Amino acid sequence: MKQRSSSFTASLLFVAALALLLMPRAVSAQMDTHHHAMTATDASNSPETVQDWAKNRLAQSPRHHEWVKVKNGNREVNSFVVYPESKKKATAVVVIHEIFGMSDWVQQLTDELAEAGYIAIAPDLLSGMGPNGGGTSDVATKGSNAIGTAIRDLPPDQITADLNAVADYVSKLPGANGKVAVTGYCWGGSQSFRFATNRPSLKAAFVFYGSAPQSNAQGQPYAPDKAALARIGAPVYGFYAENDMRIDATVPPTTDAMKEAAKKYDPVTYAGAGHGFMRAGEPNNPAPPAPAAGADDAALKKAADALTAYNANRKARDDAWVRWKAILAKL
Repeated sequence: MKQRSSSFTASLLFVAALALLLMPRAVSAQMDTHHHAMTATDASNSPETVQDWAKNRLAQSPRHHEWVKVKNGNREVNSFVVYPESKKKATAVVVIHEIFGMSDWVQQLTDELAEAGYIAIAPDLLSGMGPNGGGTSDVATKGSNAIGTAIRDLPPDQITADLNAVADYVSKLPGANGKVAVTGYCWGGSQSFRFATNRPSLKAAFVFYGSAPQSNAQGQPYAPDKAALARIGAPVYGFYAENDMRIDATVPPTTDAMKEAAKKYDPVTYAGAGHGFMRAGEPNNPAPPAPAAGADDAALKKAADALTAYNANRKARDDAWVRWKAILAKL
């Protein structure tokens, strides 16, 4: 199913000037260029890890949040938990971070889930991978490519064990009703799909611009792992961007494979959005700056394209939240 976004009326005066000067057609420029694949270069120059706008929003949250260390054998998985303001026991949602690791935005989104009425927990899957046993923030001190490299090198079995430990922990909290769903973004989107193949008791998996497990090697034409998909016990809901060709190419074969396995898979593609639209489209994420006075045509067009992409990502993010919360309410 494909959700069409309406055209946006420019709210800034400079957009009108740009339209008169350039008369541009709608441009689907993508604000985020990172991918879900575990490559070292994905996390190079990663301002995506530190976002003051997300940190500021979290600081203003009235909800209780805390860091806990979840035991997984000899490992301790540092995890961020936020509790809803609710009188009744709540469903829990495990939040799997992007290729950029435990970012300020991931923590903000975890808080937003609690605001919607759910116990949300975001594990730092790089826990113990940094100097002196630290996590994402410590790994980042090793260099611009360090986070992507560390995530690429995470053992798949360790990821599964960490996520199972976190899901077990959050399901047994006094305020939890025992139901657990999973969500993930970019690299984490693919991991949420993969986790669904390894924990059939999940109530739902929400995959944001990630792919299903692949049966052949990376770099080869994508083919879903049908044996893995057959183990899924939960419905899988996909959230995809129109301007994300590499991930979008995996959706049709995944749809066919899930249908063949008699598993529920409901993908939606958001028109005009780019990969990473949930973060890029956050209302607190500043809009692109207006072009400088006297800017040439190329600069004006670049600014217009950036604003078009920003608006498309905003709408995709808002529409995705509406859909997501409606599904969560029925679990």
